[in-house]
Amino acid sequence: MIVHADDALVVADKPAGLLAVPGRGEHKADCLWSRVRERFADALVVHRLDQATSGLVVFARGAAAQRALSRAFAAREVGKAYVAVVAGAVTGDAGEIDLPLAADWPNRPRQVVDRECGKPSLTRWRVLARGAGTTRLALEPVTGRSHQLRVHLQALGHPIVGDALYAPPAVAAAAPRLLLHATRLAFVHPAGGGAVAFESPPPF
Repeated sequence: MIVHADDALVVADKPAGLLAVPGRGEHKADCLWSRVRERFADALVVHRLDQATSGLVVFARGAAAQRALSRAFAAREVGKAYVAVVAGAVTGDAGEIDLPLAADWPNRPRQVVDRECGKPSLTRWRVLARGAGTTRLALEPVTGRSHQLRVHLQALGHPIVGDALYAPPAVAAAAPRLLLHATRLAFVHPAGGGAVAFESPPPF
């Protein structure tokens, strides 16, 4: 689970189905953060992944590193890459999805495309492979909205396979998990100042 650790940060590979941070109630106390803190007591949250998504998460060790990494995420200075398998044959080899997103308040935690009140949201995509009824995509979320990749791909007409929130029942049931994985993180190290990058191959 631990991909890298040093005096300033810890990078962990989260399995699908595990919360990134604690939820409400004792039954949701087990999470990636609590497991990381068993080894690194000073680990602090910087960002998170959906429970259904697997892949790389970085934690800061100490408040100074947390401030530096949080600023980098807020300024969009962190390179993030994902791999997803989506339903259908995606037209074209690459493109962008530029659709504003907002919370679907009556149906939280769902998000929706909201052209009037939504926050600007941009996703870049590129075809990696085409299968029988599916397409494997490389995804780059330029913004970091909640459920951004899942909602954008649904809006494109190609929901992610295994997505119980946004895909139609047949697509949701076509895999035992959401086929979305955070495969790469790249940023300036908060202590050393040099560029670092971490990778995790998708487990599907």
